[in-house]
Amino acid sequence: MASASARHILVETPEQCEELKSQIENGADFVDIAKEHSNCPSGQQGGSLGEFSPGQMVPEFDKVVFNEELGKVHGPVQTQFGYHLIEITDRSD
Repeated sequence: MASASARHILVETPEQCEELKSQIENGADFVDIAKEHSNCPSGQQGGSLGEFSPGQMVPEFDKVVFNEELGKVHGPVQTQFGYHLIEITDRSD
């Protein structure tokens, strides 16, 4: 069964997502940004969500994690929780 590991940053607006994504793309550390800005409890672990399989996360999240490029910051991705930046750290089929 497929599985993946990812980390994310959860914020309230797409504008916040874009600003943080820009900071990361310009060299800011994803973990530090997550700890400082994420509204999810995982932010305290640098946004790490650990390993999970399809169906364990909301569909919008799964679509990115199981289809997009590894090691790149994706987003903003809107879910019922808010707006996410997602970095896929590992994936296996």
